[in-house]
Formats: sequence, structure tokens, C-alpha cells
Amino acid sequence: MHSARIFKLAKDSAVKARTQAINQLKAGLVIADPALRERLSSLDNRELFRTCARLGPGDGEEGENAVTQATHMTLRMLAERIQQLTGQINELNQRLTQLVEHHAPQLLVPVGIGPDSAVTLLITMRDNPERLSIEASFAALCGVSPVEYSSGRRSTRRLNYSGDRQANAALHRIVFTRLRHDPRTQAYFARLTQEGKTRREVI
Repeated sequence: MHSARIFKLAKDSAVKARTQAINQLKAGLVIADPALRERLSSLDNRELFRTCARLGPGDGEEGENAVTQATHMTLRMLAERIQQLTGQINELNQRLTQLVEHHAPQLLVPVGIGPDSAVTLLITMRDNPERLSIEASFAALCGVSPVEYSSGRRSTRRLNYSGDRQANAALHRIVFTRLRHDPRTQAYFARLTQEGKTRREVI
């Protein structure tokens, strides 16, 4: 899984850079001239990036025309950067998917587990084979094993926060995806909520 670690490093970097570029593009729209803002305000992200990537340089060299030219050029360059990074992310996702399909295809079967989360869990497992003797060991490794504690008269549980943070984040993403899309998870959440559990306790 060494290749997976390298691909994931590249993907995480590309995702971070794309998020930064998106934030910068939207900040640029805030200070753009009103006509341009109005033209772009109703577009979803994908169409917004496509439209900005096609912006012309504008005319003139002074006054408002120079500002328009600078705005158009900046938005166009940021949109092109976003598109390029999106292409890299998609390619890296394909490579990560191929690696998971080769090493542990069963991980991609359950609802909510994508290639990124699967690779994160596989890397964590590979790095800590001595801590995987039983299921409870894996829970502790990922920082999701329960720890008993009491608050006044109430005894309850909290999670053990000493586990691998990336694996914990992967499980967190999986849970929230399953809460949105998986009927069994939704039914489980509803049942425990009716029993008096808080949302955090159920999750």
C-alpha cells in the first residue's frame, strides 16, 4: 500500500489547493463590478468555473477598464487552476480506487465507503498490524472505542480520543454519508434517538 500513501498525499495536497483557489475566486467575485457579479451569481460551481475560465481580458489600460482587465484575468487564472486541480483529483481517485479494488475490494461494497476513506483505513491497518487482534482493537486504533465516565448522577460513554486521527476522520465521513443515504443507518439513528440518545451519542 506504499503507492496508496503517495497517491493520497498528492490528492490531499490537490484538494487543499483547490479549496484555496475556490475561496480566492469567490473573494474576487465579491469585489468584481456589479454587472459581472450579477451575471455569475446564479451559476452553480461547475458552470461558474467554466464561465470564469472563458473570461476575456477586457479592453483598455486605464481607469475602470484596467480594473476589469485585472479582475477578468485573475478570475480566469483561478478558474483554470481549479479545473486543472479537479482533473488531478479525479485521476488520483481512479488510481486509489484501483488499489482498493486490488487489495480489499470488499471495502467498497458498503454504502458510504469511498476510495479515499478505504485507503485511509488500509494505511492505518498496515501501519499498526500488532494492534488489530480483535475488533475492539481496531476501534481503539481509530479513536472510536467507548470509555465509561460519569457526570453527576449520570453515567455515560465518550469516545477514546487517543486513536489515529485520519482513520477517525474517515469513519466520521462514512457515518455521515450513511446517515444521508443508507436506510439501515437512518433506522438505527431514529431508534436510538427515540430511546433518548443524543445525536452525538448515536454517532
